Amino acid sequence: MNNNILSILKPKAMISYINEETTVRQAVEKMRRHKFTAVPVINSRGEFVKALAEGDFLWFMLQNEIYDLSGLEHYVVSDIPKRVFCEPVSVSSTMGDLFRLSMNQNFVPVTDDRGVFIGIVTRRDILQICYDELQSSGKLDTRPEYERTEKGE
Repeated sequence: MNNNILSILKPKAMISYINEETTVRQAVEKMRRHKFTAVPVINSRGEFVKALAEGDFLWFMLQNEIYDLSGLEHYVVSDIPKRVFCEPVSVSSTMGDLFRLSMNQNFVPVTDDRGVFIGIVTRRDILQICYDELQSSGKLDTRPEYERTEKGE
């Protein structure tokens, strides 16, 4: 197994993220347009600040009694409180760190040694690595259940 986080990183240039000074309306529209359920937020220095999910926007609207998108133009993303902590890893972290975090996060933000956001690793990519490793080691039976039961296994 390749133990380099960079080998499975989706670079910042290839993903969508939101700046914390973006209006909440712009952020909602970006998430809706791209059909995201969560998105990384960075500050003006390029550092990862938090991840926002659909529920964060909903709770923010309910708490502020905002009932249409135009009401979101008066707020910026930094106004939305962090409900769930999405922990980033450093590019020099281990694959074990990445696996551990992916159990509770849809994606794991990755930062460089200066703390600057450089991209994400998705849970799907991590599962693919595990699947490929198990399959190549012969420890994974990929036959459908009906094929395994017909042969008395």
